[in-house]
Amino acid sequence: MTQITTRRFLQTAAVLAAGIVLAACGKKEEPAAVEPAASAPAPAPAPTVYAVGTDAAYAPFESQDEKGEIVGFDIDVLKAIAAKAGFEVKFINTPWEGIFNSLGQGDRDIVISAVTITDERKQTLDFSDAYFDAAQLIAVRDNSKVTKFADLKKLKVGVQTGTTGDEAVTKLQGKTSTNIKRFESTPLALKELESGGVDAVVADNGVVIHHVANNPGAKFKTISDTEFAPEQYGIAVKKGNTAVLEKINQGLAGIKADGTYDQIYTKYFGAPPAKAEAPASAASN
Repeated sequence: MTQITTRRFLQTAAVLAAGIVLAACGKKEEPAAVEPAASAPAPAPAPTVYAVGTDAAYAPFESQDEKGEIVGFDIDVLKAIAAKAGFEVKFINTPWEGIFNSLGQGDRDIVISAVTITDERKQTLDFSDAYFDAAQLIAVRDNSKVTKFADLKKLKVGVQTGTTGDEAVTKLQGKTSTNIKRFESTPLALKELESGGVDAVVADNGVVIHHVANNPGAKFKTISDTEFAPEQYGIAVKKGNTAVLEKINQGLAGIKADGTYDQIYTKYFGAPPAKAEAPASAASN
């Protein structure tokens, strides 16, 4: 028998070991199949929130309750519009004198504050479709002899600065009249009437009627006059902001169609708004 030396044994063992290692290295393990993970649903986009300026001193359209929250007819209307059109609103108490500038400067996206649509305001603002019919109304003490707007020609008259009431009285008495007393809000003007500081107040009918009804001790009476042109309130946005304006008009049309607007109107004014009568058909010859 041939005798295997220690050296030869070690060499043979090394060759065999190397072969085993090479064989092992040559075998590639296939990775286990991995089930694809179920894709999570994309999160819903956050709703757009618009900053809304309103002068909360004009009940019943906008005012602050005992908690300091802004409430009123305008507030409920715009909230309903926003819900219908798919956006959100944040109301910010904004003084009337600077309320339109806040749009131009980008501090507010929307203004709703019993704003009458006028040709002059249309030059710098864009308005929604009208959402409220209004008119100017005269408030006097119950012993006053005033019966019509022309009677205010030489009397002391209180108005809110920059309103259509201010414009009407200025046109009647003249731009240089010292008898026109301007106030930051209509309630302040009415308080001045109560104390005898002015002889009359001219302001939007909704505000005057609400104040008189809720302050019977003041002993006021109201006088309407056909000299006052009919007015309509609109929701204002910055000139050219058609994207926001379209959403507002869409929501407004929606709440008028589904009865929500009438419900809000009745809540504040006791009955739904009067519907415009359809024109009579022309008689055939």
